[in-house]
Amino acid sequence: MIDKFGKSLLTMFGIGYFKYAPGTVASFITCLTFYLLWSLFGIRNLFFPFMFFTIIIFIYSTILIDKFYEGDDAKEIVIDEFIGQSIPLLSMININLKLKLITTPFADYPTEVWIFLSFVLFRFFDILKPFPINLIDKKIKNGFGVILDDIVAGIFAAISIYIILSWI
Repeated sequence: MIDKFGKSLLTMFGIGYFKYAPGTVASFITCLTFYLLWSLFGIRNLFFPFMFFTIIIFIYSTILIDKFYEGDDAKEIVIDEFIGQSIPLLSMININLKLKLITTPFADYPTEVWIFLSFVLFRFFDILKPFPINLIDKKIKNGFGVILDDIVAGIFAAISIYIILSWI
């Protein structure tokens, strides 16, 4: 039972078995889920649960990848796309706990613009794997490495979004 759930989680409940572009589909589903949750629950109620859920998924997935795939980055593993894609999505929320203020940076831009840029730029960095993503992908051969390259791609995407929107 736990093994079935674990493999289902790693494949994002079957998305990893798609014939064409399973990583892109997983990223798109992550963006869509984030947008739906944002629309339903709002900014105040989304950040901490989504971040907590992503951290738990990261820890659990790292263990599962080592258990089932011995650290191999198999094509059907797409939970790393969920984790990496979550980084630029979560970066759109500014939290100032001193002022008890939760806002979005660049509030003049619609949420959809941020999500679109997040999707495109994350996929760009995840597919092209510029330095140091390429080194992580080649050198760290365990569950942590499988996910770490996507985390770095997510960080690159978030930084790029801030740069792009600050120039416009």
